[in-house]
Amino acid sequence: MTEAYIVGAVRTAGGKRGGRLSGWHPADLGAAVLDGVVRRAGVPPDVVDDVIFGCVTQIGEQAYNVARSAILASSLPETVPGVTIDRQCGSSQQAIHFAAQAIMSGTQHVVIAGGVESMTRAPMMSAGNLALEKGLGGPESPGLFKRRPGFSASQFAGAEMMGRKYGFTRDDTDAFALASHQKAGAATQAGFFGAEILPLPINGSDGELHRTDEGIRADTSLEKIRGVRLLQEGGIITAASSSQICDAASAVMIVSEQALRDYNLTPLARIHHMDVMGGDPVIMLEAPIPAAERALRRAGLKIADIDLYEVNEAFATVPLAWARALEADPERLNVHGGAIALGHPLGASGAKLATTLIHALRQRGKRYGLQTMCEGGGLANVTIYEAV
Repeated sequence: MTEAYIVGAVRTAGGKRGGRLSGWHPADLGAAVLDGVVRRAGVPPDVVDDVIFGCVTQIGEQAYNVARSAILASSLPETVPGVTIDRQCGSSQQAIHFAAQAIMSGTQHVVIAGGVESMTRAPMMSAGNLALEKGLGGPESPGLFKRRPGFSASQFAGAEMMGRKYGFTRDDTDAFALASHQKAGAATQAGFFGAEILPLPINGSDGELHRTDEGIRADTSLEKIRGVRLLQEGGIITAASSSQICDAASAVMIVSEQALRDYNLTPLARIHHMDVMGGDPVIMLEAPIPAAERALRRAGLKIADIDLYEVNEAFATVPLAWARALEADPERLNVHGGAIALGHPLGASGAKLATTLIHALRQRGKRYGLQTMCEGGGLANVTIYEAV
């Protein structure tokens, strides 16, 4: 079986809801990262075998296969196909897995995996809400309720369950939120994101470029974070310790060994291992823990062998619980901040985190990086990368 190599990894800087990227149609946002990753990798556009994009809210401007819409808005030839997938928040991490599997099977040699989500223009949960308004029903079926009487699942409730189960307090989540902003601010100031961010013009501006993640509050304080209202009475989670709504796109180019030779490409990383796992759909957010444990076991690695970890900050309790359960070094966790500061653009987050992790490994001269994220329905993807 051939190896799968990453030769390009780009993302847009995150845009706040109604912010600097809100004027971009999501297909055009996706097209920008497609062109960007092709340009940076140095691959002829016509040799791309497929584009696999993650997108969660596939409605309105993100409906009708946004991956194909992005291709048609890009400089890629129309002979390049595209497909859009939904594994909730892990959609574009799953896109990376599907792309790598195509490469490893030998059926394709150059595949772009990525994602796009304009949470301004296609608001979270709007697909389900609009369907309900039209009397079209929702995803919970009679069969589900027969198997699980009284079934109810909420990501917010899951975040609180994680806090209680793993013994965290409001002080813990507030401190974690502050650290996310501080690390993201420091990484921005030091220029660590420069190699991964694709600058884009701000619509309606006089040529001003959006090149800095818009959600970072580098000047925030623990006092300010403590002043934010709880989402649930008696809970520990607030908007300040939750991921930010975000507009963004991301793309990773994955190629075979043959493509490396044919196009004289320089790899950034190799995909060492991939895994995906389901868990309890009620607590929902815990699956990254057993998924990472199994991935490490199958890869023949220990947590101490992993130099950096990216665990999506859907809520502060998720990476906090993950690090405690795996006895992971907190100094290696989300070293450039996470979604609490940088935003969580749903279907684009998987490839976004991969991009940040791969560049961070290379900047620090490290070898192994592990990425995981909680996903709606109690799912989790895990990817282990090796910098080369």
